[in-house]
Amino acid sequence: MSSVSTYSHPKQFKLENGKKIRNLQIAYQTYGKLNANKDNVIWVCHALTANSDVLEWWSGLFGNNALFNPNDHFIICANVLGSNYGTTSPLSTNPVTGAPYYLSFPQFTVRDFVSAHQVLAMHLGIDRIKVLIGGSLGGQQAVEWSISEPSKIENLILVATNAVHSPWGIAFNESQRLAITADRTFYANQPDGGSKGLKVARSIALLSYRTYDAYGSTQVESVNEKTDNFRASSYQNYQGEKLINRFNAYSYYYLTKAMDSHNVGRNRNSIADALSLIKANTLVIGIENDVLFPISEQKYLADHIQGAEFYALHSDYGHDGFLIETNALTNIIGNFIKESSNKKIIKLQHTA
Repeated sequence: MSSVSTYSHPKQFKLENGKKIRNLQIAYQTYGKLNANKDNVIWVCHALTANSDVLEWWSGLFGNNALFNPNDHFIICANVLGSNYGTTSPLSTNPVTGAPYYLSFPQFTVRDFVSAHQVLAMHLGIDRIKVLIGGSLGGQQAVEWSISEPSKIENLILVATNAVHSPWGIAFNESQRLAITADRTFYANQPDGGSKGLKVARSIALLSYRTYDAYGSTQVESVNEKTDNFRASSYQNYQGEKLINRFNAYSYYYLTKAMDSHNVGRNRNSIADALSLIKANTLVIGIENDVLFPISEQKYLADHIQGAEFYALHSDYGHDGFLIETNALTNIIGNFIKESSNKKIIKLQHTA
């Protein structure tokens, strides 16, 4: 297994907006060993509230007996800027004041996530990534990285994500932030500030992660006599409590803002032109009944990334299917990796 490592960046880290962070810390975990050719790197970009332990939250796709396993691959997952699992975040100490940042933390973007992880990759001596993979917010990071360093990524796997965050997605995030900021303790600058608001935010988010059918199959009542205390109500409360026990409102607030910032066309000619810069063999997977990232967004990615393959996956769980349907993902991604390897062999034979 692996434990969390921390990279301390010796220089000031400049954000996209021009502001700088001193003493940047990046938490990450690695599994397996880097081979002599340094060509077995699997880099995972995590979603909104995940940590760097990919074997924990993407179990089935990653693990000792999984498609991506430490025996064959060197797996890396780094915690994003602003998250509270070891990377510099609003709860970190501001070296200027000696107190936690809280709401004085500078705003950051998905591109800043990528820039930080590029710094980490350089520190680890990695100049080539065999597979870059991410779902949801992780997919936004992966597509941005593949545009900014196209020659570094050999295979790109994007799951339930997009090229630009939609007005629909931004509206969901803003509704969650409204819930957080309605909690007066959010402005108290204390570690558990905004916890009640965060619980509500999580309840709102779940409605975009799941589907009508998912709730209908898992939260349906077994009797007709109930007038209160429904299973669906208990579920929303339970999930909200789970999140506030492992996360904080300040990180959540900033991370949703970063997700809203995602637009690969920013300061480039266009979204389509930006996607055309990607050189990696690309697989795009969409979930047919995804409410938050509709499948049309994945089709757009596949249509504008040269040579990209597209696969539509059905899941009763909607958007959360990218974390749950690991058997289906293993088959889809496994076949893609085999095809990619065969293409590489043929290409080398022709070159010879």
